[in-house]
Amino acid sequence: MSSVAAPIPPGSTPDPAAAAPPTAPAPLRATPGERAVSAILAALAITVLGVAAWLQPASNGIGTHQALGLAPCGWVVGMNLPCPTCGMTTAFAHAVRGSLWESARVQPMGMLLAVGTAAVAVVGTFVALTGSRVGHVLGARITPRAVVVLASLALVAWGYKVMAMRGAWPTEPGTNVTCAP
Repeated sequence: MSSVAAPIPPGSTPDPAAAAPPTAPAPLRATPGERAVSAILAALAITVLGVAAWLQPASNGIGTHQALGLAPCGWVVGMNLPCPTCGMTTAFAHAVRGSLWESARVQPMGMLLAVGTAAVAVVGTFVALTGSRVGHVLGARITPRAVVVLASLALVAWGYKVMAMRGAWPTEPGTNVTCAP
């Protein structure tokens, strides 16, 4: 017996349902494992936001992390140049207070990451509690192109921070973000 399909007569169209192999429908609810992962991600995001809320943002735009017992930024101390993440903790501390403009002024990528962290907290909690599949829908948007765009934005934000710390433009009326550790 041959497994070759019979030719399609001229003038007719093939039935796509007959040619496609059967597929299982997508589950309507997240699995217990997906719910557990969502709960862990939400807890981590809430912890990060909680720590940021506890911290007082540094007035010069960098150094907020020192309140956690961490050393001053080695790049700033050694080279008088901000590191790629310089100002992120300060930006998070401003963002959790609802001051998104101030957060973006200090470190634009930090503001975007703070908003993303808040979104992970909300969506993760929602998926963990309800079993919703919204996490899959949003997760499917994380494509290689999206990662390249985020990496590019991070580089632009770092360039902004370097220029702001060098005094290239005022970051607030009458002030500049400084390189003082």
